[in-house]
Amino acid sequence: MDLLQSYAEDKDDDLGPHSSPESSPPRLLPSKSAAPKVDDTTLALTVAQANQTLARPIDPSQHAVAFNPTYDQLWAPIYGPAHPYAKDGIAQGMRNHKLGFVEDAAIGSFLFDEQYNTFQKYGYAADPSASAGNEYVGDLDVLKQNDGISVYNIRQQEQKRRRIEQKREDEEQGAEAPSEEADPAEADNPATDAWLMKNKTSPWAGKKEGLQAELTEEQKKYAEEYAKKKGEERGEGGREKAEVVPDKSTFHGKEEKDYQGRSWIAPPKDAKATNDHCYIPKRLVHTWSGHTKGVSAIRFFPKHGHLILSAGMDTKVKIWDVFNSGKCMRTYMGHSKAVRDISFCNDGTKFLTAGYDKNIKYWDTETGKVISTFSTGKIPYVVKLHPDDEKQNILLAGMSDKKIVQWDMNTGQITQEYDQHLGAVNTITFVDDNRRFVTSSDDKSLRVWEFGIPVVIKYISEPHMHSMPSISLHPNTNWLAAQSLDNQILIYSTRERFQLNKKKRFAGHIVAGYACQVNFSPDGRFVMSGDGEGRCWFWDWKSCKVFRTLKCHEGVCIGCEWHPLEQSKVATCGWDGLIKYWD
Repeated sequence: MDLLQSYAEDKDDDLGPHSSPESSPPRLLPSKSAAPKVDDTTLALTVAQANQTLARPIDPSQHAVAFNPTYDQLWAPIYGPAHPYAKDGIAQGMRNHKLGFVEDAAIGSFLFDEQYNTFQKYGYAADPSASAGNEYVGDLDVLKQNDGISVYNIRQQEQKRRRIEQKREDEEQGAEAPSEEADPAEADNPATDAWLMKNKTSPWAGKKEGLQAELTEEQKKYAEEYAKKKGEERGEGGREKAEVVPDKSTFHGKEEKDYQGRSWIAPPKDAKATNDHCYIPKRLVHTWSGHTKGVSAIRFFPKHGHLILSAGMDTKVKIWDVFNSGKCMRTYMGHSKAVRDISFCNDGTKFLTAGYDKNIKYWDTETGKVISTFSTGKIPYVVKLHPDDEKQNILLAGMSDKKIVQWDMNTGQITQEYDQHLGAVNTITFVDDNRRFVTSSDDKSLRVWEFGIPVVIKYISEPHMHSMPSISLHPNTNWLAAQSLDNQILIYSTRERFQLNKKKRFAGHIVAGYACQVNFSPDGRFVMSGDGEGRCWFWDWKSCKVFRTLKCHEGVCIGCEWHPLEQSKVATCGWDGLIKYWD
């Protein structure tokens, strides 16, 4: 009832004089939502976190970014110190210090020391990163007083004052010296000032010792011996002289001339060439042993092969009979160190030897006398006579100082030097009717020269090439076989372009590190080479397949030569000191 009464009273009030629709103000009703009430605190936090993510820099260690970063975020500097050993913090390529990336200071060490020492002494130094108005840091009053000089800039007045003071000190010391009698014990003790004054011989001491008036007898004797020794070591023109050993030769045969008066080196008249079709040897028929150390090279007597010449590491060169007795005929002794290379002249009456004693000697085969000796003071690695009969007086030698030296043996003068290689020269091979020659070297290249002109006409050097310590000419003169130190034999054309024949390659043997000789059979059907394990390998020229291997020597089989007349006779030599003959 109370509610009804109050309702009636309210109604009466509404119908009062001011309750007309025109006079009452518009009433705004509160908006109502049918959606249920939701707590939006989480939403507000999410939006705030998103805004924060967009504002903060990207973590360098994260691998994926879940939003589109702005340019400023991507290139923002890394904030705060990184852990010294952390992998993150800086891109791995940018890190050049355990704490991150350190820029190179654009200041020289001398300038830094100058400014550092100036600051330590005067209290000011130049500021490298300062603006134009304020270029110094430290005590500016002292800077103005000293006029901005560094410790390394001494003013003229100061220099003059120091010179006067130094002069005065020297005069005082000179005056005091006679009056002071230093204690002998002190003068002998290096820890005292008296000893320092007595032994004051440094270039900054002010006084220089006078020159010694005269040498003692002992000093004179030593000086003379030293000068004599130096004179012996040096040849003409300042070149080093090679070691000198008396030349000797011993004949081991029965007689030097036979009953008809023919020399022991004369070839047999009935020997004829039977090597139109060659065969591979199968068995050992003879062994020559006489060298006390390894044999470094062998050469058959030209055209006939009735004698074989051998160069030994025991400093001796020996010549052996092949056809008859099979014995050593003569020993040539003229080198003081191992003999490196040997080479016959065209008729076999003379031959060249090159030794590690830096000498090249030209011998008479029959008498054993040395005709002439040549030396540049460097080790000759290969010696060759010009193959033309009218140019048998021209000698070419590949030296350890990268040069090929050409001598005229009639005058003994060097007539040409071919100096282009970058390493010691290993081989010299004449091609193209002896108008050109090919050389190989430790610089892993081949160079082709016009004879007599010291300019390379063809230079062959590839990244895959190795050094080629032995090269041999095919009997048809169209191809060169080069022993490459990557355990293969490569074939080069001797025509204009000197191209590598990629279809012909002979491999299977192990020669890395050894200058094993490569050679051909007289008919050109077989290629042969020694190897580092004492074997001799034979390949077929056409198919490039291994035909046969013979176990020839204990140690390295360094040389192999096919007999110039026989169809299946081969000689090999090795570092075991033996020369073996195979058939």
